[in-house]
Amino acid sequence: MRNSPTVEEQLDMLGRMVAVRHLEERLGELHKAGKTRGPIHRCDGQEAVGIGAAALLDDEDLLTSTHRGHAHYVGKGVGLHPIVAEILGRETGACGGRAGHMLIADAAKGLLGGNAIVGGGIPAATGFAMTLQMKNRADGGQRVAMCIFGDGAAQTGICHESMNIAALWKLPVVFVLEHNQYGLTAHHSTQSSVPDLSVRAAGYGMPGEIVDGNDVVAVHRAVGVAVDRARRGEGPSLVEAKTYRMVGFSTSDVGGYQKDEDLAAWRERDPILRARAMLADSVAADRLDAVMAAAREEVDTAIARALSDPMPTFADHAPSAPYTVAGA
Repeated sequence: MRNSPTVEEQLDMLGRMVAVRHLEERLGELHKAGKTRGPIHRCDGQEAVGIGAAALLDDEDLLTSTHRGHAHYVGKGVGLHPIVAEILGRETGACGGRAGHMLIADAAKGLLGGNAIVGGGIPAATGFAMTLQMKNRADGGQRVAMCIFGDGAAQTGICHESMNIAALWKLPVVFVLEHNQYGLTAHHSTQSSVPDLSVRAAGYGMPGEIVDGNDVVAVHRAVGVAVDRARRGEGPSLVEAKTYRMVGFSTSDVGGYQKDEDLAAWRERDPILRARAMLADSVAADRLDAVMAAAREEVDTAIARALSDPMPTFADHAPSAPYTVAGA
């Protein structure tokens, strides 16, 4: 069973969270300047969930994400330049500039994609887990699948079907519910009959746990227990990470439905400030400053490079022969 992450692991997670936050802020600026394609679904304030959870996975473990997945991508180890270039529609992007920010995938890193369909990553991860289970039995491996999804997706029928079959077959999958309080513009209290969605795990015979989603160490510990359980072949778990979406549903959201007092309260619980505070007794302030500055610089460098990268052309992916309809 995993204990707390080491100081070096905490430093790495702090740097990744800072990188994600700075990326979101820069993407907001780029969207206003007309440099991005379509609205951007930012995850400001939610960084600890994706970074803390994905830190437990290696390249052979598989992860599915959501339409708000930048922290998941960075946490899984996808490079900042391929991410930014993809969001900006450049041919150097992780998917050749054709996926956009919601659908980024990197098979080499075990990231099998964001998903613009609410809840779409849940059955995908469950299916991947079945494949991994067969591979593990064949070669003695301990690979796991993980899906990170939101409270809105938790209300879909496919979520319940996936959890049921995962528990029935003891699949090596970890369900990480990133509960950010809102589905689109609707508060979770208008969508769910229970305030704590983790209680549903009992209905499928799997462990369920609530964790402070703005505490990256707490997320790491809770998800670590679930990952270890899956690696031992004991089946799935559900970890509900309570966090808050500090920005609108997307960059096209005019807002106005989030209470000022809620925003102020959650701002006091900023995951980056808390992660830094937890390291204050172990790491000198100048080193913490350097880690955070380096993360921001890496983002700025990736953006500058991506903005100068070429756009994809149709010729890059043109079919070798004209397409014809059989029998025509």
